[in-house]
Amino acid sequence: MPFLKRTEREAQNAAMLEKTSSPSHPGNPELPADEQKITFLAIYLGLVASIGGFMFGYVSGQISGFFQMDDYARRFGQAQPDGTFTFDAVRQGTITALLCAGALVGSLVAGNIADTLGRRLAISVSAFSCCIGTIIEISSETAWYQFAIGRLVNGVGIGSLSVLVPMYQSESSPAIIRGMLVASYQLFITLGIWTAEMINYGTESKASSASWRIPNGISFLWALILGAGILFLPESPRFAYRQGREDEARRTIARLAGLDPDSRSVNHQITEIRVKLEEERAGADTAWYEIFTGPKMFYRTLLGVVLQAGQQLTGANFFFYYGTTIFQGVGLSNSYVAQIILGTVNFACTFAGLWVVQKCGRRNALMAGAAWMMMCFLIYSFVGHFLLHEGKDTKEAGNLLIVFSCLFIAAFATTWGPLVWAVVAELYPARYRAPAMAMATASNWLWNFLISFFTEFITGAIDYLYGLVFAGCCAALVVIVFFFVIESKDRSLEEIDTMYLLGVNPITSAKWDGSKVPDSADTSGRNSGLEERGMSVERVPTRTIEE
Repeated sequence: MPFLKRTEREAQNAAMLEKTSSPSHPGNPELPADEQKITFLAIYLGLVASIGGFMFGYVSGQISGFFQMDDYARRFGQAQPDGTFTFDAVRQGTITALLCAGALVGSLVAGNIADTLGRRLAISVSAFSCCIGTIIEISSETAWYQFAIGRLVNGVGIGSLSVLVPMYQSESSPAIIRGMLVASYQLFITLGIWTAEMINYGTESKASSASWRIPNGISFLWALILGAGILFLPESPRFAYRQGREDEARRTIARLAGLDPDSRSVNHQITEIRVKLEEERAGADTAWYEIFTGPKMFYRTLLGVVLQAGQQLTGANFFFYYGTTIFQGVGLSNSYVAQIILGTVNFACTFAGLWVVQKCGRRNALMAGAAWMMMCFLIYSFVGHFLLHEGKDTKEAGNLLIVFSCLFIAAFATTWGPLVWAVVAELYPARYRAPAMAMATASNWLWNFLISFFTEFITGAIDYLYGLVFAGCCAALVVIVFFFVIESKDRSLEEIDTMYLLGVNPITSAKWDGSKVPDSADTSGRNSGLEERGMSVERVPTRTIEE
């Protein structure tokens, strides 16, 4: 194996891999990706696990419509002198944002749950825990804070799933479709948003509490499907191997890739996992703070945090949380219809996003998407401020606003929506993956919370010019991706780890050839980690076998 040097014993344990190579990628010419198949089990794994994303999208998409429902407003809103009921910025922001606050907590504890229970069982427990929050919400009568607390509890499970699902998918999926399966998490988020909007549209005319309790109660169904369905899937092979269950890991890799357990490709992957694990165990025990102090880990942890925060700072959830309110303000007769239009564009374009993940590089897609979204927000902000806010030609300006909102959503759905989950899931070595992904995803939920809570206050002060903040963030994201994100398409998780450890230049990383790594290169991070602790390191030469 060209980019991970093995001892003779390790090579023999790999069942004497064949010498014939089937080049599939310049950075890893001996990874026989063409032997792997797209199996039903791998697709089923990706789709069932992605229901966690559906649950996230569903609870996020429904709340915008609730604020416009008469019964919901009478129960939880504030009475006005004219007899109507409205929500001030504090109450609306609190109800909306407490879901994100709970998700922030859930994402931080998800790493420990995953390492204790395993990826699969942790997903099941988190899914069923969402039912508790839904019960609190449905049983609310007139206390708005009870409904908000229900969203807080629901958010803990949703946030945990936002870490566990991409982690499980990235560790289990065959390399040839890993990006697409991890990105399907975002596809299901968009499907959940669209489904919530459609159900809201169907119930919003009801005068009773059924208008909001029906959409709320349906949340039980998604939790039951995920919580039970995931139990019929295999455990992550990388987690199983680290628990000493090598035969189980071998069988799982073979089944998911449609190969024989003793095939060259399976042996190759088992050897990669073994080498990385033995190198890690040769060092000291891992502490949580090593996601910052470990070899090359501060760079990678910070990058994951920035990318996940960047997904929120593109401004996408500005439309999904407050879309119904926004479009009602531009004079549309039924703002639910406009929100459904956005949801449909979001869902449909995410299919194109899966193609982008599978066929195009991560770096170019992220940069192009951020630049396009910046342009859309610039137009959105100036049209909204100088026409709508000034009371000029509301109809034409409103239509233009919807058009560029759709163009923005299309760019987000094909790039930053699905790709960030894939990139962050590939970013970390197995030793640090759970806590590092938890930290990165927590930043997503933190900014989700801040945007959902403060949007009402900010738009009240600077109206549509709020979009310029998101435009500036998109411009910054173009620069960040160009200089700091390594191209990881079609590479194994172990190879990606090696690239970061060796400090491969992100700008030229797409052409990096792992077969040219010098024999003296340390690709484990073990020695550098010991040196950072001030411990002496004796480099013992090992004999390698050329495949």
